[in-house]
Amino acid sequence: MNLTEVAIVLSRPAESGNVGAVCRAMMNMGLSRLRIVPAAGVELDGAVIAARAVHAAAVWERAEFFPGLEAALAGCAAVIGVTRRTGRRRKAHTLNPRETAAFLAGRPGPAALVFGNERTGLEDAELELCNMAAHIPADQAFPSLNLSHAVQIFCYELRLELGPGAVRGFPGWVPLGQERIDALVRSVTGSLESLGFYKQPGRAEQERFFRDLFARAGITQREAEYLAGVFEKAARLAKKDM
Repeated sequence: MNLTEVAIVLSRPAESGNVGAVCRAMMNMGLSRLRIVPAAGVELDGAVIAARAVHAAAVWERAEFFPGLEAALAGCAAVIGVTRRTGRRRKAHTLNPRETAAFLAGRPGPAALVFGNERTGLEDAELELCNMAAHIPADQAFPSLNLSHAVQIFCYELRLELGPGAVRGFPGWVPLGQERIDALVRSVTGSLESLGFYKQPGRAEQERFFRDLFARAGITQREAEYLAGVFEKAARLAKKDM
């Protein structure tokens, strides 16, 4: 993976100035792919953004806009949500910025780093769309960082791992994007359901588990077809014995 394959995704940003500062933070470190999911009722001010971006307005001009976070993440092989909050519905393990960069350096792209709204951060439903979580180990007495500062820290670590002099190649390894991972998860859990595996509630939780696992593994289309075939064959054989 290299820097051009990493997208910074802003979900529901509320402050135009912050978006401009994010553009500057990205361009400082050689990142250029910005995706934005607008907040309901918030209209970003292009003039304010350009002023705060200073000489990085080109990042804003090339930014892509999406109606929802799921659409913004389509095609990404790895999706990492940045959050300082934990809980039952949050990810069980999170990476710090250095670990995040090292993880991405060890696999092909594309990838997305997702940052939430300045006030609420990533909501549970948004984090569920991510395969992994990351955090900045700030002082617990005052752990909340400005959006652009958080982006800057991650972009700096990404540059150290993925920037000039750190190019890595993975010929022939093209991991699935999120939409194909979802299709594989539906196939696997569908086979399990046909066996009566979900007589008790739990399919949704297991689907989240498989989704995150397959994304972290970076499986290819051929591997996905093989895995789906294994589950489908197991289901057919089990039905014959019934």
